[in-house]
Amino acid sequence: MSSAEDTRKILEHWQSAAPNDRLAHLVKDATRAFVRALQMRLNEHHVSFGHWAFLRILWVQDGLTQRELSDEAGVMEPTTYSALKAMEALGYVERKHLPGNKKNMYVYLTDRGRELERKLIPLAEDVNRIGIRGLTADEIGVARKVLLGIIANLAEDEEKAEERSLRIPSTRELSRRVSERVERQRARAPRRETEVRTQAAGPRQKRAVAHDE
Repeated sequence: MSSAEDTRKILEHWQSAAPNDRLAHLVKDATRAFVRALQMRLNEHHVSFGHWAFLRILWVQDGLTQRELSDEAGVMEPTTYSALKAMEALGYVERKHLPGNKKNMYVYLTDRGRELERKLIPLAEDVNRIGIRGLTADEIGVARKVLLGIIANLAEDEEKAEERSLRIPSTRELSRRVSERVERQRARAPRRETEVRTQAAGPRQKRAVAHDE
């Protein structure tokens, strides 16, 4: 199935199959459609969407640390680290320490990375124009108001969750939890096999005793 067919299938889902599906799914699908439209255009310049997310931040504010970039992009630091390594190899950015600060590595655009702004920003603007085509100014205003209201509500919910010591685990922590669970399952597996063999052997032993009698 092509990308266009997949997006059309999503639209049919909302128009006929499940028009009252949860709003969160609708927002996700709209975002997905925007991302795909932009990805196709970025690909013509050999830029991935993941790199675009960091480039557009650096075009606004250059010289950020890896952690600051992660916070701005809303991704985990390992993801940022991998992306920056690739972007550095492509010649889009350079990482360096500042005098007197050997702890933090700061990320700066190269001339090549800065030149991409002139080529790529118009692509994003074009996708936005296509996305709102046929909508009135009032409809766009209502959409903005609704989405901002959703963000505000969820931000308040997140603050309350943090007060209850709930948080989003890091990628490293999630990996550790998965590894620990796998190890526990492996440790239990031999015991289960032993129990099964023991249970299976029980009836045979009883039959053997009865035969001897």
